[in-house]
Amino acid sequence: MRRLTKKKALTLVKELDAFPKVPESYVESTASGGTVSVIAFTLMAVLAFLEFFVYRSTWMRYEYELVNKTLMTKVLLCVNLCVFMNVDIGADVLDLAETMVANDGLKYEPVNFELSPHQRLWHMTLLHIQERLRVEHSLQDVIFKSALKGAPPALPPSEDHPASLSACRIHGHLYVNKVAGNFHITVGKSIPHPRGHAHLAALVSHDSYNFSHRIDHLSFGEVIPGIISPLDGTEKISADSNHLFQYFITIVPTKLNTYKVSADTHQYSVTERERVINHAAGSHGVSGIFMKYDINSLMVKVTEQHMPFWQFLVRLCGIIGGIFSTTGMLHGMVGFTVDLICCRFQMGIYKRLKEAPLNEQENGETPIPTVTLKDNNLAAAS
Repeated sequence: MRRLTKKKALTLVKELDAFPKVPESYVESTASGGTVSVIAFTLMAVLAFLEFFVYRSTWMRYEYELVNKTLMTKVLLCVNLCVFMNVDIGADVLDLAETMVANDGLKYEPVNFELSPHQRLWHMTLLHIQERLRVEHSLQDVIFKSALKGAPPALPPSEDHPASLSACRIHGHLYVNKVAGNFHITVGKSIPHPRGHAHLAALVSHDSYNFSHRIDHLSFGEVIPGIISPLDGTEKISADSNHLFQYFITIVPTKLNTYKVSADTHQYSVTERERVINHAAGSHGVSGIFMKYDINSLMVKVTEQHMPFWQFLVRLCGIIGGIFSTTGMLHGMVGFTVDLICCRFQMGIYKRLKEAPLNEQENGETPIPTVTLKDNNLAAAS
């Protein structure tokens, strides 16, 4: 009974076979079919190889959410710039909350404004990257993926001589409130004032002003090596002593999560403006460098994502099955077209008549069909 039950079960499983095997005697191999098979297998291998590279690649996903803008939280401001002045200058921040941020984290260092050949090459490379970023925005994803934790890359060392120190480098960091503010550099050290603050610039001649400057780095939030800010590499040369440079910066908080780094930083966009201060012509103002910034209320979450393995398998099966089915259909259509053009239909109801033997056709005699009688009575009557 058990054997009968096993045989019935095996028979039932065989009847459910969705992939019946065709005997080899019923299969006809052709040269055209072999050629199509080679092409199909080659195409499968190439597309599967390319699909593997797609599986290894990653992409950046952007999400937006509201950010907490309270005065209790601070934003790190990192700056490294060079001003073409060797007189007493000061840099500080005044925000809309009428809070004067302490500038203890800034350092002033006399340097030479001109760059050495090695520094100039570094600066030109940075400008070229900035130009490409303005044209091809997708390069920002590549920069995000290459970001690393650690100290930011420093400018190559200079070759300054004590007699050629005609500029001042301001570098360091400040912690500013999460409100709109103004980071500015002008002549004279800042002093407290009931309505804000003031700079002691009365003893400095206006003819000695020169606010030509070069911004090597300016960023908000955590410094991430590999991230290039819009103002990095900016260089402004002024031919007039009384010149006002303004930068209007819009800061967007950014949370970056990649396979290499996870950090809270800030991106920003900038609009530039400059003009000559001439009170006689109605152009009023204070000579200097002013960076007015404002923090956006939306935060951008940038996350690096990877294709799941199950999706890679589904796409791989789709490639193999699709190519197999498509090449089979194309091979059948091409064969049908060739048969149609060459008039090689093989219909079972139309067949040629068998030709007579050659010796009978030469004598000119028409073959007479004969009838064989198997009944003896019928044979005697005839």
